[in-house]
Amino acid sequence: MLKICGPYKINGTIEVPGDKSISHRSIILSSLTKDKVIINNFLFSDDCINTLKILKKIGVKYQIDKDAVIIQGCGLSNFSEPDDILYTGNSGTSIRLLSGLLCGCNFMSILSGDKSVNNRPMDRIIKPLTEMGAKIFGRLNNSKAPIVIFGGRKLKGKRHEISVASAQVKSCLTIAALFADGITEIIQPEISRDHTERMLEYFGANIEYDGKYTKIIPGNDLKGKDIFIPGDFSSAAFFIVAAIILKNSKIIIKNTGINPTRSLLLDILIKMGAKIEIKNKRIKNNEEIADIEAYSSNLNAIKVDEKVIPYIIDEIPILSVAAAFAQGVTEIRGAKELRVKESDRIKSISNEFNKLGIKVKEYPDGLGIHGKANQKINSSNLTSYGDHRIAMSLAVLALKGEEVVQISNTRCINTSFPGFEEKLFKLISK
Repeated sequence: MLKICGPYKINGTIEVPGDKSISHRSIILSSLTKDKVIINNFLFSDDCINTLKILKKIGVKYQIDKDAVIIQGCGLSNFSEPDDILYTGNSGTSIRLLSGLLCGCNFMSILSGDKSVNNRPMDRIIKPLTEMGAKIFGRLNNSKAPIVIFGGRKLKGKRHEISVASAQVKSCLTIAALFADGITEIIQPEISRDHTERMLEYFGANIEYDGKYTKIIPGNDLKGKDIFIPGDFSSAAFFIVAAIILKNSKIIIKNTGINPTRSLLLDILIKMGAKIEIKNKRIKNNEEIADIEAYSSNLNAIKVDEKVIPYIIDEIPILSVAAAFAQGVTEIRGAKELRVKESDRIKSISNEFNKLGIKVKEYPDGLGIHGKANQKINSSNLTSYGDHRIAMSLAVLALKGEEVVQISNTRCINTSFPGFEEKLFKLISK
């Protein structure tokens, strides 16, 4: 449980932990090489540790050295059959990406997660993998996990047209395509994050991509190279918004990933009036990195174009916090995907913000947030719904209030940001 009574200011220079999405992909894709790969600044969160444990169960050898993981890859053909169910915990990334890998292996496997993951839509991957020739089944007429995969069937390249832009679905199919005969093409309605494509290109895969379109020609041996994982932009966003909404505040976040499919939140905040500077831009391991500075700002409401939702899907909870202190009504639509995250994030935000006295209108596909520069925050007992991004967003919001706010069920923060509370409380002061 977190108990916060503000108002606070926030100042300092920090680094946030390694990117969660890239950490998952770094160990999964390194395992597909035949080489030893040193992965620095790996995120040892609950989700990423579950992925590591699963890889070990299918024959991947690794060592841990401080904040680095050293993977010895198996190639495409040397994974081994697990003797137990592969448990992904709360990680949708793990269950979807590993399904793509396991469909190419010559053995049976079962993937299962916690209650949240086992109720997220899995037909999005089961149907296209089946069309590639995989023998894969799920609960509730192939729509939910647990997922059972009978390997050993040769996959065939296929052209996929996906109705919902999803980096997890795209990555699942991209990984499966490495095991397939023939070309695989994946077309999405909007751009989604491209970490998988960038890392496969870095490892020498024959791949073309532009955000919406991905083409994989199998046959190239992947060559493992050492990786430095940039700071997670989604984690940095909590501190950026804290500095913007709190008075007399300035934060510098160094070595943060600014992949253009991830960092559009910066453009949105700047349009709202936020004072943000991006410095020291560079490329490392095919990913863009920079230092981000954010300052106390006066914000105005904005209408968020639904076309950008796939770029900011993980940042909508913390964007909603900024919107609570932006003058006017901020409207976020076209975000129905929030209903099937770790919690129903539309409902979670609406319920908890309204408890605090912040007027929020809930739409089937989004939110209308009535913001005020001088928004009063009521004392309240809040819940995170077991959702790490809801928990951290509510913590940042509570920093602005003048009364006690309690947030229960905050253990979930370790899903993506172990050490969040300690880092936050070192930076804030009255």
